Amino acid sequence: MESLKEILKKRFEQKGKPRARHEFQEYGIWLAEELHDRGHKTLYIKLAKERDRHFLESARIFATEFETPKANRGPLFMWKLKELEKEPKKKSKTRGG
Repeated sequence: MESLKEILKKRFEQKGKPRARHEFQEYGIWLAEELHDRGHKTLYIKLAKERDRHFLESARIFATEFETPKANRGPLFMWKLKELEKEPKKKSKTRGG
Protein backbone atom coordinates (compact mmCIF):
# COMPACT_ATOMS: atom_id res chain seq x y z
CA MET A 1 0.00 0.00 0.00
CA GLU A 2 1.32 3.47 -0.93
CA SER A 3 1.75 6.17 1.62
CA LEU A 4 -0.05 9.48 1.27
CA LYS A 5 3.28 11.18 0.62
CA GLU A 6 4.00 8.91 -2.38
CA ILE A 7 0.51 9.42 -3.83
CA LEU A 8 0.77 13.20 -3.56
CA LYS A 9 4.26 13.16 -5.06
CA LYS A 10 3.02 11.25 -8.12
CA ARG A 11 0.06 13.59 -8.47
CA PHE A 12 2.24 16.72 -8.46
CA GLU A 13 4.70 15.19 -10.94
CA GLN A 14 1.87 14.51 -13.40
CA LYS A 15 0.35 17.98 -13.02
CA GLY A 16 2.66 19.62 -15.57
CA LYS A 17 2.23 16.96 -18.23
CA PRO A 18 -0.66 17.28 -20.68
CA ARG A 19 -3.12 14.42 -20.39
CA ALA A 20 -5.17 13.04 -23.23
CA ARG A 21 -8.23 10.85 -23.10
CA HIS A 22 -8.47 10.13 -26.82
CA GLU A 23 -5.98 9.05 -29.44
CA PHE A 24 -6.44 12.19 -31.55
CA GLN A 25 -5.61 14.34 -28.52
CA GLU A 26 -2.41 12.39 -27.91
CA TYR A 27 -1.50 12.72 -31.59
CA GLY A 28 -2.18 16.49 -31.56
CA ILE A 29 0.02 17.00 -28.50
CA TRP A 30 2.77 14.90 -30.06
CA LEU A 31 2.48 16.87 -33.30
CA ALA A 32 2.87 20.17 -31.43
CA GLU A 33 6.00 18.77 -29.76
CA GLU A 34 7.45 17.58 -33.06
CA LEU A 35 6.91 20.96 -34.70
CA HIS A 36 8.24 22.89 -31.67
CA ASP A 37 4.95 24.78 -31.49
CA ARG A 38 3.56 23.97 -28.05
CA GLY A 39 1.67 27.27 -27.92
CA HIS A 40 -0.77 26.03 -30.56
CA LYS A 41 -1.35 22.61 -29.03
CA THR A 42 -5.16 22.95 -29.21
CA LEU A 43 -4.96 23.74 -32.93
CA TYR A 44 -3.08 20.51 -33.59
CA ILE A 45 -5.56 18.52 -31.50
CA LYS A 46 -8.41 19.98 -33.56
CA LEU A 47 -6.59 19.16 -36.80
CA ALA A 48 -5.95 15.60 -35.61
CA LYS A 49 -9.64 15.19 -34.91
CA GLU A 50 -10.99 16.70 -38.12
CA ARG A 51 -8.40 16.19 -40.86
CA ASP A 52 -7.18 13.15 -42.74
CA ARG A 53 -4.22 11.61 -40.94
CA HIS A 54 -2.44 10.92 -44.23
CA PHE A 55 -2.29 14.65 -44.98
CA LEU A 56 -1.16 15.47 -41.45
CA GLU A 57 1.67 12.94 -41.61
CA SER A 58 2.84 14.12 -45.03
CA ALA A 59 2.87 17.75 -43.88
CA ARG A 60 4.69 16.80 -40.65
CA ILE A 61 7.40 14.92 -42.51
CA PHE A 62 7.85 17.80 -44.94
CA ALA A 63 8.06 20.39 -42.14
CA THR A 64 10.46 18.43 -39.94
CA GLU A 65 12.83 17.57 -42.80
CA PHE A 66 12.86 21.06 -44.32
CA GLU A 67 16.06 23.01 -43.61
CA THR A 68 15.13 26.24 -41.84
CA PRO A 69 16.88 28.40 -39.24
CA LYS A 70 13.69 28.66 -37.13
CA ALA A 71 12.86 25.95 -34.62
CA ASN A 72 9.10 26.56 -34.87
CA ARG A 73 7.92 24.66 -37.91
CA GLY A 74 4.21 25.31 -37.37
CA PRO A 75 3.72 27.82 -40.20
CA LEU A 76 5.56 25.56 -42.64
CA PHE A 77 3.38 22.62 -41.56
CA MET A 78 0.18 24.63 -42.04
CA TRP A 79 1.25 25.80 -45.50
CA LYS A 80 2.06 22.27 -46.64
CA LEU A 81 -1.19 20.91 -45.19
CA LYS A 82 -3.16 23.48 -47.16
CA GLU A 83 -1.26 22.60 -50.35
CA LEU A 84 -1.82 18.86 -49.86
CA GLU A 85 -5.54 19.36 -49.35
CA LYS A 86 -5.78 21.41 -52.57
CA GLU A 87 -4.15 18.69 -54.72
CA PRO A 88 -7.05 16.21 -54.88
CA LYS A 89 -9.44 19.03 -55.82
CA LYS A 90 -7.19 20.05 -58.72
CA LYS A 91 -6.91 16.46 -59.95
CA SER A 92 -10.67 15.84 -59.81
CA LYS A 93 -11.37 19.04 -61.80
CA THR A 94 -8.97 18.04 -64.59
CA ARG A 95 -10.43 14.52 -64.89
CA GLY A 96 -14.03 15.65 -65.23
CA GLY A 97 -13.39 18.37 -67.83
